[in-house]
Amino acid sequence: MAGTRPGDPFTFDALRDMQYLHAALTESMRLYPPVPIDSQSSAADDTLPDGTHIGAGWNITYSAYAMGRLAAIWGKDCAEFKPERWLGDDGAFRPESPFRYTVFHAGPRTCLGKEMAYVQMKSIAASVLEEFAVDVVRKNAGSGVPEHVLSVTLRMKGGFPVQI
Repeated sequence: MAGTRPGDPFTFDALRDMQYLHAALTESMRLYPPVPIDSQSSAADDTLPDGTHIGAGWNITYSAYAMGRLAAIWGKDCAEFKPERWLGDDGAFRPESPFRYTVFHAGPRTCLGKEMAYVQMKSIAASVLEEFAVDVVRKNAGSGVPEHVLSVTLRMKGGFPVQI
């Protein structure tokens, strides 16, 4: 990064300028959301965009994992890891509606720590990739997609083996 030497901490401005990394992290969370299933309680009667009535006090459960793979939302290439879907023609990060990309929730319940989470993710990813060569250890031939364990948070069975 301009203005930094290897091993120096990244500045806030340098992290903010990492548009492709921001897009790659966002795309990773679209396909593998940290919280794959979530519930909300309706404070008042409401109607969803498709006309579904929601009553006051109802608990609604939705799957961010499934929503991240819906062709109706993300297009025919919804199963592909494609960070470029988040970048404009100028290479700048272009966010989607939080009602389409629900990883950090939307509306009055939007995660207050969203921007700090991105700063932390970019800082860690950039620091590791700057200092080390990281190779994924492929235990299983085939799809290359690790097996997942569903819990409150989505995690990989056996972790994510890498060689440094």
